[in-house]
Amino acid sequence: MYRFLISRRWLTYLGLAIVFAIACVLLSRWQMARLDEAKANVDLVTRNYDAPPVPFTQAATDFASLPPDSEWKQVALHGSYDTAQTRVVRNRPNSGQPGYEVVVPFRTDSGQTVIVDRGWLPIGNKEAGRPDSIPAPPSGEATVVVRLRPSEPALDRGAPDGQLASIDLPAYAQQLPYPVLTGAYGLLASENPAPAQPAPASLPKPAPDEGMHLSYALQWLAFAVLMFIGFGYAARQQARNDAIDAAAEAAEAEDASAAEVAEAAARAARFAPRRKRRPTAEDEEDAILDAQGFH
Repeated sequence: MYRFLISRRWLTYLGLAIVFAIACVLLSRWQMARLDEAKANVDLVTRNYDAPPVPFTQAATDFASLPPDSEWKQVALHGSYDTAQTRVVRNRPNSGQPGYEVVVPFRTDSGQTVIVDRGWLPIGNKEAGRPDSIPAPPSGEATVVVRLRPSEPALDRGAPDGQLASIDLPAYAQQLPYPVLTGAYGLLASENPAPAQPAPASLPKPAPDEGMHLSYALQWLAFAVLMFIGFGYAARQQARNDAIDAAAEAAEAEDASAAEVAEAAARAARFAPRRKRRPTAEDEEDAILDAQGFH
């Protein structure tokens, strides 16, 4: 009944179904891997974001090369800002609003310099492409607490003087007259003393969102199962149609045989010899009279 499944056409269909199912399984596993990454990021923020800050002496190597598990870790710095080398980073949205971020070199007591992101500024109204003003950081010595963030990749676009396309620390370091640690920068958490001008707006804490990866992974698995269900349904329909066709052919064959038998019977009847009719009483009387000469 299902012998058609070993035909070339149906084997091709089965092969395509298997390939599609394998692709769905791989996509499901990819979504699960992304879910694991999202969970790891959530755990990282939860573990490091509000943890007590460590002194710079314990985190200097993190600024040189940031380990993945040190991202968002709080570090306490003591030193002074180099306000003359302040830059603003373009195209930095915050809560759906376009704007800039302000980055400033900070020279620590050890003599090493790191980059501090002081926060966000809205786009300006006075001059296109620039904020209206850049608030100055505390002058002189200051203690700041920052959260570690990795250097960003370079972008294939330029920026006006005094601005950066991204927080690409190696590119920023090339603009400075002294060496800078380029493995990570610090996102400002607090400053002491407070600056004379209102500081740029703090960037929000990352929301603990695992995304829709689990739902997408289950959907891909469902697609793989549905493919085989569809293949089975198609095979069942094919077998049903073949059975109906076979029954119709058999009925036609039986009708043809019955007609042939009837025709043969009629043909035989036409050529069969006639049987003599048995004489009646009248026939016998006529025969007697004929014999006596009365007819």
